[in-house]
Amino acid sequence: MAKRSLNFGFSEFVFLILLFVSGIFLGFSGGGFVINFQKAGFTLVSSLQEGVHYVTGGIAGAFSAVKELKDLKAQNLELSQKLKNYEFMQRSNTEIRKENERLKEQLDFTRKIEQKNYPAQIIGRSPDNLYSGITINKGSLNGIKKGMPVIAVQNGTVGLVGKIVTVGLGTSLVMPVYDVKCSISSRIQNTRDVGLVTGGGSQDSPLLMKYIKKRVLSELNFGDIIVTSGESENYIRDIPVGTISKITVIDYDSSLNIEITPIVDFSRLETVIVTDLREINPHYEGEQN
Repeated sequence: MAKRSLNFGFSEFVFLILLFVSGIFLGFSGGGFVINFQKAGFTLVSSLQEGVHYVTGGIAGAFSAVKELKDLKAQNLELSQKLKNYEFMQRSNTEIRKENERLKEQLDFTRKIEQKNYPAQIIGRSPDNLYSGITINKGSLNGIKKGMPVIAVQNGTVGLVGKIVTVGLGTSLVMPVYDVKCSISSRIQNTRDVGLVTGGGSQDSPLLMKYIKKRVLSELNFGDIIVTSGESENYIRDIPVGTISKITVIDYDSSLNIEITPIVDFSRLETVIVTDLREINPHYEGEQN
């Protein structure tokens, strides 16, 4: 009985194999498997093509992106350099335009001064507490003499700078109004009272005006202009020196102590005009109405 059971099982197994093989042959003979293999092959090939295209496209895109990035960096560097050059040209043009405006303003003013004058440029400063000096680029070869007054024009406003104290061949030294040794006979413009203006020691210190009587206190105001009197013939008459910034009344003194802010902004002063009180300006045009 055991042998029969084993033989029967083996026969059935063989039968099933034969049946499976027959089914395969029938499938081939019907063309069904051919069609399926074609579909499977197409799917496999197309998938491979898609993968290859994706990989090659990604590599090409990466190379293209690197090249574009390199080109962008080069363009950015070029544009940055052009921008720097443009900004430099803009600053240069602005400085040249301002310089031309200053020179034109100075030239126009020199023609309105009756006295012969010499425009000059500041080339050095000596901000010393004991002695303050401003060096200009004109000297005896240009007609400069010791004692000549020096003025300036800033933003359309004329102001006193000082006077020549030392003359070289091509340079001269100006003692500015803020020097402690500088004394200027001056007049309060609105009251016409005369006093003496002296320097405070530095360009940041106020000038001091003395010998103005207390009786005129009620007539004075902050901002009143102080001008040169022209009485000592050391300076041109009615050149602004400064404006009143402080008035102090001292009980034991019959005069007022008046502090004055200089008209000229010495920290921004670049050019000056040296005047010769003894000669007439050959280019004098007078005041224009």
